[in-house]
Amino acid sequence: MAEIDDHIKRVNSKLQLLLKQYQMLQRDNERLAESVKELRLSKENETAEISRLQQQVSILKSSIGQMAEPEKKVFEKQINQYIKEIDKCIHLLSE
Repeated sequence: MAEIDDHIKRVNSKLQLLLKQYQMLQRDNERLAESVKELRLSKENETAEISRLQQQVSILKSSIGQMAEPEKKVFEKQINQYIKEIDKCIHLLSE
């Protein structure tokens, strides 16, 4: 009977150890998930900043006349897209 009690105690202690490890892994997983969320947000912010800076570079190049022909076409395409979006907004506001 003592052997069975010892065996049950060993199984119980191993189970307790596994539960502690599981809880630690859950906390680590939550911490890592939060870290991933923060990194994604940071990446989105940096991507938006890069885009904004690229637009400023294009505008500056355009203003001083140092754009190559392909860059001019891309720039004109962006301007046309902005104009279309502004027209849509004006149309929606006038309704």
